[in-house]
Amino acid sequence: MRRRRIYEGKGKVLFEGPEPGTVVQYFKDDATAFNNKKTGTITGKGVLNNRISEFIMSRLNDIGVPTHFMRRLNMREQLVREVEILPIEVVVRNVAAGSFAKRFGLEEGGRLPRSIIEYYYKSDELDDPLITEEHITAMGWAATQDLDEVMQMSLRVNDFLQGLFIGCGLTLVDFKLEFGRLWEDEEMRLVLADEISPDSCRLWDVESGERMDKDRFRRDMGGVEEAYQEVARRLGVLPEAGPLDLKGPKTVQ
Repeated sequence: MRRRRIYEGKGKVLFEGPEPGTVVQYFKDDATAFNNKKTGTITGKGVLNNRISEFIMSRLNDIGVPTHFMRRLNMREQLVREVEILPIEVVVRNVAAGSFAKRFGLEEGGRLPRSIIEYYYKSDELDDPLITEEHITAMGWAATQDLDEVMQMSLRVNDFLQGLFIGCGLTLVDFKLEFGRLWEDEEMRLVLADEISPDSCRLWDVESGERMDKDRFRRDMGGVEEAYQEVARRLGVLPEAGPLDLKGPKTVQ
């Protein structure tokens, strides 16, 4: 079927939804790292991320965390509410790793005294710079009360995800969230948007410390597809037929 393409990002394509205020989110196999400086393909990633994100977003909806997710449509697509994305990436850190460990000269793997929330400005061209609440409010990207709500939701999501993943034998090291403004009946509320998957989370095996996320792609460690499949298997959402390919719909401009 032919659909109007609204936007194409690094890992997903957004198409016009079947009803006003809805969007179809198509998950690609494309992989990027270092703000699009490294690119590649992870076979079946789109199918697995679709299933994993569906599973997590559905359960967040169940516990009262508002999200844009409505339902999965097929192997690679899900129906979501149309939102106005805040130009901010929210990163929640539980364990020192990646750029955080490098920035402060810490050994990777050390648990932080408490969960730390950081904000980054969404811009590949500027390498997603670290920003403060003062930057966000001064530039008009979000109001102080919006950030209070974002922080509360982020910590609640962190509590839920840590429990979910530790039950699967995985440590939630850190993860990225995005939020959007949802307009309904001329009223605005903030909801969790984008996806939650091994693309946006650092997940380490509790016993071995083995990395089960996109770091395997970033660091040329190999076994990327297998790591994503293992996360899906532990969550109980690995597609019965495996990560089959599904061609995207034809688009019209």
